[in-house]
Amino acid sequence: EGGQPMQRILAVGSQNPVKHDAVRLACERLFPAQVLELQAVEASSGVPEQPWGDGETRQGALNRASSALAALPGAWLGIGQEGGVVETPAGLLACAWFAVTDGTRIGEGRSASFPLPPALERLVRSGMELGHAVDQVFGRENSKQQEGAIGLLSAGALGRRELYAQGLLMALLPFLPESPYPRLKSEIPHP
Repeated sequence: EGGQPMQRILAVGSQNPVKHDAVRLACERLFPAQVLELQAVEASSGVPEQPWGDGETRQGALNRASSALAALPGAWLGIGQEGGVVETPAGLLACAWFAVTDGTRIGEGRSASFPLPPALERLVRSGMELGHAVDQVFGRENSKQQEGAIGLLSAGALGRRELYAQGLLMALLPFLPESPYPRLKSEIPHP
């Protein structure tokens, strides 16, 4: 019939406008013909305020995606994003994990990692959440809802929105039309 495309709702498990914009950016690139409505919902991460390691950070994203989908009946996808730090021989690296689910499939992605300078690393190791540490070191307020640590450390060359959009794009791959990824969780091969 050639009517209007169906509108699909995405439940974004965050109230952070930068995370919301990252989802929009990734979706515009992957689903340019889709009519998507993004709705921010409260979604618990179930992990500490400052996730430590890939395991905790990934779990936070998965929990947020599932929680977001459950919070918005009728949503096509639930989307979770979680920033964390990872211990390496070179010191702490900051990164983020992303999870997307439609209730039967799960897509996951991870951002690029970047090293924390000594002043930030000391504060995070002392128990401070990275966003608060960035605000303290850079004399900012609520930087995690703006350019984030990467934006300040890179002098604006890369912002948090763009960094997160790449990881989100990877997590959205299983939801592309004609995707070669398994359709049902039960179809996912087990090692």
